[in-house]
Order: sequence, then structure tokens, then C-alpha cells
Amino acid sequence: MNSVYIPKGYAPVLTSYETQQAISATKRIFTDALCGELNLRRVSAPLFVEASTGLNDNLNGVERPVSFDIKATGTNAEVVHSLAKWKRQALGDYGFQVGTGLYTDMNAIRRDEDLDNLHSIYVDQWDWEKVIEREDRNVEFLKETVQKIVKAVCYTENIMRSLFPALNTHPVTTPNVTFITTQELEDLYPDLTPKQRENEFVRTHHTTFLMQIGGQLKSGIKHDGRAPDYDDWALNGDLLFWNYTLNQAYELSSMGIRVDAESMERQLVLAGCEDRRELPFHQGVLTDTLPLSIGGGIGQSRLCMLLMGNAHIGEVQVTIWDKETHEACKAAGIPLL
Repeated sequence: MNSVYIPKGYAPVLTSYETQQAISATKRIFTDALCGELNLRRVSAPLFVEASTGLNDNLNGVERPVSFDIKATGTNAEVVHSLAKWKRQALGDYGFQVGTGLYTDMNAIRRDEDLDNLHSIYVDQWDWEKVIEREDRNVEFLKETVQKIVKAVCYTENIMRSLFPALNTHPVTTPNVTFITTQELEDLYPDLTPKQRENEFVRTHHTTFLMQIGGQLKSGIKHDGRAPDYDDWALNGDLLFWNYTLNQAYELSSMGIRVDAESMERQLVLAGCEDRRELPFHQGVLTDTLPLSIGGGIGQSRLCMLLMGNAHIGEVQVTIWDKETHEACKAAGIPLL
């Protein structure tokens, strides 16, 4: 279902051209900050992968990838949903060492996405991945990495406010991170839906990392879906900020310590996906030939929205919208690119 929400009294802070300048500055500043915090280097990445490799991100398992046949090779390709698996293989292919990693500008098409203020069929994000030691596969290492990403976000915001003084009309992003698991969140708000729980908690704890996403909770439901073959469900999470313009919890990043052989085997069984074991990527994990890693995706358009106080993602990216969204945004004075 498609929907659009117009905040009462909303008007963009920046002009259309200033917005373009701010998008460019945000991406440049944050990229440098993120690389400095996590010791990352840029690599080139695919827009599509061969379907037979098992490298595409299956997301929640129901989204249909955009696929096509390749005349020259006689094989089928899929436009990536994300590069969660590809990045880990690339770490090994490119010879990255422990403590170093890669990032890339990932562009994807998610044709089954419902359209609203935060979701479009076009996805742009910084996909990053870093080689770790086995002893780094723990919650404390995960938390330290999250805090470094938040530091890069806050640094970028400070620079943007100096470059574009009009942005100082918006509240500042909170640098202090509150960590909570999905089970702890369910225990706090047992009568609310997962999304309602996030809103209630992040309303008070403005920067939150919600951990352990993918497995069933005590209630028998999942907080949210996660593919079983990249994040370790015990060592992952979503980075949430409070969006003052939309008055809701706002996911900027999904990330986690990646599966090792043991956790992949367990999660494939839980998800009923044992047939994936024989795919090349999965064999690389199960035979310990792929490096252990941590990684995630950070929304580029979402970061721009957050730091510029935009109400709709169409203000910072070009994509296709339904007629109702166009009409509602035009009536409210919201310029869609």
C-alpha cells in the first residue's frame, strides 16, 4: 500500500539548488568521516549479479528481484537488493587484512517496495564490510562499531550546519547511543506492534541501536525479518534516530557481525533454507574460506533527509512515484526531484 504523510506546517529549509549542494556535501563529508572511523577503502561494485551464485541479498525472502537474461552468456542476472554477501567475498578477493575494510556506493531497485515518505523503489546506500578476528565476534565489538558510525553522522551534521546555517533551525542529532535488544523491547511494550515499540522507545532515547533482529521472540513473532545467511541474528541490529520532522523512529542503517559456519548452519535450518548450502557463497562460509567480517548498509538519501530535515525521500533522490504521491506533495509545496 502506498501512502504519504504531510507534517503540519512543513516547508523545506533549503531551496532546490541549495538542496543539491547539501546532498553533495553530505555524501562527501560523511564518506570521509566513515572511512576514517572504520578504516575503509572504496571499491567498485556490481549493479547486478548472476542468480546462480547466491550472492544477492534475499531481504525478507518475499521480495522479487529485477531479473533478466544475458544474451552473451546464456545466464540469468539479478539487480542487487543489497551487497551484503558480495562484499564479504570481495574482502577475500581484494586481499583486505584484519582491521581493514571496504565501502562502495550501492544502487538497487526494489520493485515490491510500498511507497511512502521513507521508501521508494530506488535504494542508494553506502555498503561497507570489514575483516575481523574470531574474538571480535561479540556484542561489545558490535557496540563499539555502532558508536563510531554515530560519531561520523554527528561530525557530518556539525559541518553541514556550518555550511548551511538554515539547518540550525532543526534539533541536533543525539550522539549518545542507547542499546536494547528486540526481546527487551517486546518485554517493555508487549501490547504494541514492533514498529510502535520502536517509536515509543526512540521517542525518549533519540539515538538507539536495536539488537538481535531475525529470530523469533518469546511471543512467537519476529520483530522484523532478516535473511539467514549474512547477519548473525544474535550479533546484528538497526541504527535508529528520532526524526523530528516526521515525529517517528527513523532507521538509518542495518548492520551486524556476519555469520560464521556455525551460525549460518543454525539459521538456515530455522529459516527452512537448507537448500542454499550448496551455493558458492554459502560453501565459502561453511568451509571457512571467506573471511570473518562485520558490515552493513547506511542509507545515503536517508542521511540527507535526516540532516536536512526533509519530510519526503523524494526531495533528495530521483525515482518514480504514484499519482497520489505527486498530487499530495505538490499540494503541500514539497518538491519531488
